[in-house]
Amino acid sequence: MRVITFNANGIRSAAKKGFFHWFSKQKADVLCIQETKAHFEQLTDPLFFPAGYHVYYCNPEKKGYSGVAIYSRKEPDLIQKGLGWHSADTEGRYIQADFGNLSIASIYFPSGTSGDTRQMVKYHFMDEYRQLLEKQKKDARDYILCGDWNIAHKPIDLTNWKANQKCSGFLPEERAWLDELFGETGGFVDAFRVVNQGPEQYTWWSMRSLTAWDRNVGWRIDYQIVTPRLTNKIKSAEIYRGEKFSDHAPLIIDYDIQL
Repeated sequence: MRVITFNANGIRSAAKKGFFHWFSKQKADVLCIQETKAHFEQLTDPLFFPAGYHVYYCNPEKKGYSGVAIYSRKEPDLIQKGLGWHSADTEGRYIQADFGNLSIASIYFPSGTSGDTRQMVKYHFMDEYRQLLEKQKKDARDYILCGDWNIAHKPIDLTNWKANQKCSGFLPEERAWLDELFGETGGFVDAFRVVNQGPEQYTWWSMRSLTAWDRNVGWRIDYQIVTPRLTNKIKSAEIYRGEKFSDHAPLIIDYDIQL
């Protein structure tokens, strides 16, 4: 099974840059998209509905902002939208597809880079989501949680880590949250690092610098996070940089799983 996660920074913009042409060649079973910046009903072009895929969007209340989606070859048993609290559900930050005992989710964490108010929204999101993760860890299902988590975990996960220790996305509180998630208490697994321990493996490059992409001055903030039972099912992982569809790159992971 091939799962791709991608922050499109506007699905219509990514489409114009060739994303769906590239996607048609990937033989993906599931595609998770974040930051669609479009409501489902706005996507009238057949390009947004590739042949052979079931398509599901979770719309934010505000058009042109946030939003997540799932594209799946197999029709899910169930689609769940939202997480149950205001900042998540009004901003369209979570959608989950269930296939038998496996759930695959597309999740988009808030960013705190615009100031203290949004950083507090992000912390509230993290606190609420931690409680849900604890419940998921205890149930009998397996999970692949795909998306832009807007946190780089360790110094290896961003270029200028020393200069960014007081910046949202690499704050001590955020990194400690991931430490707990990936530790014995949390019990979840960073699927990419199971098969790739190399440095300079980034998924996002700031648009504030015109050369960040070319010089690979980036952050790894996009993840596929899985329950421990899936650890030995992870076969390979790749960050695709052959083309630039967004300020993020698609993260592709192959699993030894049949949907």
